[in-house]
Amino acid sequence: MMPVAPVGDIVALDAKVTALDAKVVALDPKVVALVRLSARIARGGEDAMRQGCIECAGAEVPVQWVEELLLQSYLFCGFPRTLNATREWRRISGVPAPAVSPAPESDSATASDSALAGEEYERWRAQGEATCAIVYGGFYAKLRHNIVALHPELDEWMIVEGYGKILSRPGLALALRELCIVAACVAASQERQLHSHLHGSLNAGVPAADVRKCLEALQDVVADDDLQRALLLLERVVGKA
Repeated sequence: MMPVAPVGDIVALDAKVTALDAKVVALDPKVVALVRLSARIARGGEDAMRQGCIECAGAEVPVQWVEELLLQSYLFCGFPRTLNATREWRRISGVPAPAVSPAPESDSATASDSALAGEEYERWRAQGEATCAIVYGGFYAKLRHNIVALHPELDEWMIVEGYGKILSRPGLALALRELCIVAACVAASQERQLHSHLHGSLNAGVPAADVRKCLEALQDVVADDDLQRALLLLERVVGKA
């Protein structure tokens, strides 16, 4: 396990990621449709997922946004729901799966292949630390300490796999990723993680009024009690900001 670098050093690790994350995407019907789909995936019903895909197609949500939401959903919703949602998206949109890189010809990796894999892993780690530091702000070091105390492997996977490999991908700005995570946490009744990602949305540059509008857009998607708790929690988070 590598030691946690100071936040200032982490943010400077990848200027491209930081520049993307600093971009604030104004709330519009495309954002609303994407956020609602995220909540529907988290709730798990295939009929609801299908409706969410229909809404995204009708709102002309950029295909890349939806593809990135589907990929990140496995972090918060698990593979079964992500697979079901992706299946519905393929059916509704008619968009085929992206092309994949060709597999190596040999079953055994060469020394060069291993070196490249190691470089990619370290790149994911650096990007993951930078992205996680943006989301958690002043609570970043405390988060890392707390997750290591739960299990060091969870900390490693969170940074490298979660924040590095997935949430630092191009194609969807961190501001939008955080709004979708907020929606998923509300739908799944995960209040502790919701608290963190409400802060994360604000830290990623989303105005508090837009976070509230995205929550209100979930009115017919999530349970009323969960939505009301989320709105109250947002007020407390904004009050402490």
